[in-house]
Amino acid sequence: MQQRRRFKQTETLKDRLAAFANEAFKKASEMQPSRERDDLIKNARRAETAAHIDEWINSTGLQPPK
Repeated sequence: MQQRRRFKQTETLKDRLAAFANEAFKKASEMQPSRERDDLIKNARRAETAAHIDEWINSTGLQPPK
């Protein structure tokens, strides 16, 4: 039976998503207007949204019903 390759993440999901978004925005700012640039910006915005959702889900303000 084949085993999964598992490893521990050294950074949180929020940090990884923020780093990806920052890198994508930086790369897009150096490019000429094009479809590739638009796709980079779209993916960076998705990463930012995912980071905000992850922060919201993991916040202590959300409590299960009692």
